[in-house]
Amino acid sequence: MAGWLAALEHLARGRAKAGLTRELRPRDAADSVVDLAGNDYLGLAAHPAVVAASAQALDAYGLGATGSRLVRGSTAAHTALEDDLAGWLGAERALVFSSGYLANLGAVRALAPRGGLVVSDAYNHASLIDGCKISGAETVVTPHADPRAVAEILDAHPGRDAVVVTESVFSVDGDLAPLAALHEVTSPRGALLLVDDAHALGLLGPGGAGGVAAAGLAGLPDVLITATLSKSLGGAGGVVAGPGQFIRHLVDTSRTFIYDTAPPPVVVAGVRAALHVARSADDRRALLAERADLTVRRLAAAGFPVVRPAAGVLSVPAPGPEAALAWAADCRDRGVAVGCFRPPSTPDGSSRLRLTLNAGVPDSEFRRALDVIVECAP
Repeated sequence: MAGWLAALEHLARGRAKAGLTRELRPRDAADSVVDLAGNDYLGLAAHPAVVAASAQALDAYGLGATGSRLVRGSTAAHTALEDDLAGWLGAERALVFSSGYLANLGAVRALAPRGGLVVSDAYNHASLIDGCKISGAETVVTPHADPRAVAEILDAHPGRDAVVVTESVFSVDGDLAPLAALHEVTSPRGALLLVDDAHALGLLGPGGAGGVAAAGLAGLPDVLITATLSKSLGGAGGVVAGPGQFIRHLVDTSRTFIYDTAPPPVVVAGVRAALHVARSADDRRALLAERADLTVRRLAAAGFPVVRPAAGVLSVPAPGPEAALAWAADCRDRGVAVGCFRPPSTPDGSSRLRLTLNAGVPDSEFRRALDVIVECAP
């Protein structure tokens, strides 16, 4: 075996020994597993209005966008979605990317010029971490959800262009960032606040407008928002929202926007239909809140140290990566899909199941899934 392949095989054996092997598990359309692992929080991926809008766009445009946004990939569907997203998020303008990952890379790089400073929460998503790395700016990682630590870092670098980067609802543990307190730190010091609202959009704030709106920060010129369109909206893609001048800057300079094929109109149209449903889906948000309470009661009664989720993500500690793997596999064998999070998705020495609440799951199946999770615990 070639030397480089032998080296990869050695690394793979090490990951397997540590319980860190990952595996693709394809599912078919008839999959009957109860889904507490995906991110379709509001159950909109298969909503009739969403499917109908996608089918209409498929007939009109065909399968793909056929080019990048600046060549032939922008359609009326893209513009309409961006207008609706801006209105929903309370921003002046919005720009759609083909994934939330690329939206975060583009936003962080645009906000953090070389010579600038990025202050990043220790539990930020990999896309934000990678954005910090490619930005060329000095990056300081602060303890999780700690506005005082952020203030200390900014005070130690007076006069520097700075951006503070955080999630609103953190993707692994599901806790809520202290956004209002962070803005009280960043605003008087002239720093920008960039919030990845992926796991709050559709769930928090008035009309599901997200964590930024819930914190009363929507529309402020020093608060920028990113989000994915693949979670509560059940589709795919990403968005950056903020002042018009910033969006124009992204259109002119963002490599992850300029050089990437546009998201297909069939997806964009479906996401826009999902947005319209989500804005008035207070009943679905209320159901998720009830299920969050039920889940915490059920797991706490079984002895698990769980905390009520801020939105739709609930973290359940596991003894280690191998135990987490076995726990998730046993649940899957009994017809329940749960997330299994191990390093590097979590800090070293920390593994857990991640449960994502889903309003589209029938109540009887949801309750059965909780029983299965408890019964399969290591």
